[in-house]
Amino acid sequence: MSANKYEAVIGLEVHVELKTNSKIFCACSTEFGAAPNTQVCPVCLGLPGTLPVVNKRVVDFAIKAGLALNCKIAEFSKFDRKNYYYPDLPKGYQISQYDLPICEHGYLDIEVDGETKRIGITRIHMEEDAGKLMHEGDAIAEAESSLVDYNRTGVPLLEIVSEPDLRSPEEAVAYLEKLKAILQYTEVSDCKMQEGSLRCDANVSVRPVGAAEFGTKTELKNMNSFKALQKALEYEIERQIDILEDGGEVVQETRSWNENKGITVSLRSKEEAHDYRYFPDPDLVPLVIDREWVERIRETLPELPDERKRRLIEEYGLPEYDATVITSSKDLADYFDRCLQYFGDAKKVSNWIMAELLRLLNARDLEAADCPVSPEQLAELLQLIDKGTISGKIAKQVFEEMFDTGKTAAAIVKEKGLEQISDAGELERIVEQVIANNPDPVADYRNGKKQAIGFLVGQVMKATRGKANPQLVNELLRKKLS
Repeated sequence: MSANKYEAVIGLEVHVELKTNSKIFCACSTEFGAAPNTQVCPVCLGLPGTLPVVNKRVVDFAIKAGLALNCKIAEFSKFDRKNYYYPDLPKGYQISQYDLPICEHGYLDIEVDGETKRIGITRIHMEEDAGKLMHEGDAIAEAESSLVDYNRTGVPLLEIVSEPDLRSPEEAVAYLEKLKAILQYTEVSDCKMQEGSLRCDANVSVRPVGAAEFGTKTELKNMNSFKALQKALEYEIERQIDILEDGGEVVQETRSWNENKGITVSLRSKEEAHDYRYFPDPDLVPLVIDREWVERIRETLPELPDERKRRLIEEYGLPEYDATVITSSKDLADYFDRCLQYFGDAKKVSNWIMAELLRLLNARDLEAADCPVSPEQLAELLQLIDKGTISGKIAKQVFEEMFDTGKTAAAIVKEKGLEQISDAGELERIVEQVIANNPDPVADYRNGKKQAIGFLVGQVMKATRGKANPQLVNELLRKKLS
């Protein structure tokens, strides 16, 4: 039986760190990057005699995320104690939500290979984060010792649990990308995966195509990039298929992705469901959320990715592909809209953002929010192209220098003498020289090989160090050769 006779069944559990200034049950800072164990207090360390007090902004953000993800907001929910022992959990339990979460029965739509698919969201619940273990070794499985930083303990999280509706690593990545975009648009989280603000666990199994029953699943823990999610799922699906093809049985267990080796490794057996002995937290009153509260939050919802995509297509006539790329990030979509305030050609702005801006952001590992070229500066560069001050080719060089130095386009063009040559008399002399120096391409052109003019244009551009007006060069060449 070949591998393509199997299908994967994937569900994601996504942990999202909320963008609050203080923790969920105490006033400690949530700022990232502080020295270990400097943002802690008796409450988040769980010292005897302390009492938690829920941060209302956390509840507001949970409602906002639930509404953006088409969930039903519970009128009554509560906090529970999830009991287990691990070094990063100072209280010996985690305050979470169990049977009465704040949000349930939502969905989001993804697009893969041109097809739209709806992915169900089982639930969203609030909880506190645990501390951070730092392992002395390449990965947890090989670590000889670990240190713990409790700064992250008590940082507010949402856990967003999908239905097992995903059928491929590509669908899983598309779901996580869409989820990240929605959370960024609502501004409930910065979703900085490199800082752990968005983390993902995956439950994955395989079964013969057409089978109704799920196979035995494994849980892949703590994948913090789209690439890691894609690669880990690809490997795990192939691993499970190989086991079944060899007549074996997949073991239910928790596994970790080893980035360096490109494999998943077993962490612990999970043959039976862990008994966390949940019970309502006696120190926290239940949450009663009236409809007025929900509607107040609903009124603060921004234009979400799908709505913004439709607007860019309908209002500016952008192709669907352009609109999809631009609206995949709130910061990128905001950048686009601000550019249009200074330069009105939406398609030209889109082309530059998708080609040059994203290329340089990716090369320098930057987010759109950290772009050193402001929308006003990019608009100024596009205006210089439109005026004929510089050519498109020169503009790309200028843009890269703007990126590296922070200087404006006009300043760079002036400093380096990059103004486009549009003087017909000056260009005519250069064109005549190029024609005289290249008899073979000239003969080819006159004999009907019209594409030969491209070589001649290139020679003129070379002679002028790219500063010649290409449209005028084409006109002069055709006139001289006719």
